[in-house]
Amino acid sequence: MILADKIIKLRKKSGWSQEELAERMGVSRQAVSKWESAHTIPDIDKILMLSDLFGVSTDYLLKDSIDDEDSSIKETKDDVRKISIDEANSYLAERKRASYRIGCATFLCIISPIALFILSVVAEHRPDIISQNLAEAIGIGVLFAFILAAVPIFIYCGYKNEPYVFLDKNVSFELERGVKSSVVLRRNQFTKLRAKLTMIGTSLCIVSPLPLIFTGFGQVNEIVEVCTFAVMLLLVGSGVILFIVAETQLESMQRLLEEGNYTKKGKLCSGLKETVGFCYFGILTAIYLAWSFLSMKWHISWILFAVGAVLFPVAMKICEHIAYKSEK
Repeated sequence: MILADKIIKLRKKSGWSQEELAERMGVSRQAVSKWESAHTIPDIDKILMLSDLFGVSTDYLLKDSIDDEDSSIKETKDDVRKISIDEANSYLAERKRASYRIGCATFLCIISPIALFILSVVAEHRPDIISQNLAEAIGIGVLFAFILAAVPIFIYCGYKNEPYVFLDKNVSFELERGVKSSVVLRRNQFTKLRAKLTMIGTSLCIVSPLPLIFTGFGQVNEIVEVCTFAVMLLLVGSGVILFIVAETQLESMQRLLEEGNYTKKGKLCSGLKETVGFCYFGILTAIYLAWSFLSMKWHISWILFAVGAVLFPVAMKICEHIAYKSEK
């Protein structure tokens, strides 16, 4: 039996039309028709997708001498956790929602000091409008309100992800028939959108200092300067939202496919990074709050986060080195 006949047999056995098979494969119906009429042969990527979609080996598809697909069905272990198409779709949908929630929560944290900066400067130059103590009280109140609004979002997203925590750990799991090809198709379709989100986010971060730079060329008062600083934070925060949306959704697909940072080695490194990252920013925030409350120099202490952001990639590289070294 040749490949074309096997595709027809497997498609009909699954109860699919050519249109349905084409949709699952991410190709046109004409392409499937040409495969089945033996006018063209699927490329190797499509052969792998057909193998996963129908649950047969590539040997069965490619070798004319093998006519019984039941003898070529991929073997699975009983103790391996299996992920169905419904479970995979549910996970991807949840992580998509989480990407927007986490992005918005991070945005709130980034812009949280804006009110404090603006009110402090206004109080310094126009004490008749608002006193320094009142400005600081309101500014700190807004800062904590934004952070308190963000924290439950982070916790909620973590809670919703608990059923899928095993994907981040070295736990053996297997995608059921057709799941891998479906996820691969979604990942390939998401690639273009991810590129756009990353490009726009990068552009926003690059242009974010421009308003602050332009004010440096003219004689402007401190209130205008702090407002341009606020604009910079808004632009950076907007860029960060796009980064988080793009990477969170991509990583959810990589987890299911065990690609990128979610191979066995990558998961080991990822767990260490998560622990170090949590401790890193927890300690950084504690130092920031202690310094700010003791000195009351909120307009200066924020620089800690800028320095911390620069050093964070260095800390992550050290984690990678330690993780990979410990595995050897």
